[in-house]
Amino acid sequence: MALVSINELPENILLEVFTYVPAHQLVLDCCPVCSLWRDLIDLVALCKHKSLREGFITEDYNEPVSDWKIFYFLCSLRRNLLRNPCAEEGMRSWQIDYNRGDHWKAESLPGGHGQDFPTSKVRKYFVTSFGLCLKSQMVDLKAEGYWEELMDIIRPDIVVKDWFATRADCGCTYNIRVQLVSANYIVLALFEPPPVTIQQWNNAQWTEVSHTFSDYPPGVRHILFQHGGKDTQFWAGWYGPRVTNSSIIISPKMTGNPAASTTQPKTTQEQEQEQGQEREREREREREGVRTLITCPPHFISRPF
Repeated sequence: MALVSINELPENILLEVFTYVPAHQLVLDCCPVCSLWRDLIDLVALCKHKSLREGFITEDYNEPVSDWKIFYFLCSLRRNLLRNPCAEEGMRSWQIDYNRGDHWKAESLPGGHGQDFPTSKVRKYFVTSFGLCLKSQMVDLKAEGYWEELMDIIRPDIVVKDWFATRADCGCTYNIRVQLVSANYIVLALFEPPPVTIQQWNNAQWTEVSHTFSDYPPGVRHILFQHGGKDTQFWAGWYGPRVTNSSIIISPKMTGNPAASTTQPKTTQEQEQEQGQEREREREREREGVRTLITCPPHFISRPF
């Protein structure tokens, strides 16, 4: 019996087969096979169907999507990029930048003079002391599956969240700093609100801090997250801010303006002109003190607030 090529199947059958193939295999293994497979994988219908099948959208989903293929891949990759965000593994995965007073500690909720977290899935938290305590993580976006063209051209929203609380019987000061940095550890975007001070004899309520990076400059390759603080009474022990359920999530939403496509070749004159403009922008950032060069990446955010 003669063998039948898979490409002789009707296109709707091939599309159905592709809906069962993981996203990264579609790109790396299936697209290069032939032009037919590449064109089918590029169809809006495939990524929309996969998004529906995998629960990323519902039948009545009506929000505008500019690129279903990008939307599907971002949904497939979507997860919290911070490791051990809820202290379930003690201090594991965190870089300790400042560890003053009686140092960082992991405790179980609700803790002394505290309240339970709004959701029962969070059972532990990190707590600081009477001296400044800061900890951080650096996320490598490429290692997490976010390729350079995605971050430079599409630039999906980057959503950062953190939760903090204090004891009812002791005030505290809470700090957070998040930086988007380049491959050479140049700061491209910054979220650093003023420190929050909670007075003694409060309701110990958990508070969410949230920020969305959108329309940020091309070149983002790492995200540096740092938070912590100290108590205001200088009491021995662990009376400073409690933090937990921190997250960095690359959203499938793109509220900024995608960068212009670079698929068209540029003339030498255009390339030289862009390079000159970029050098001038770098000099201007240096003059204004906006650029921060990190000479030692794991410890660059160890300076106090």
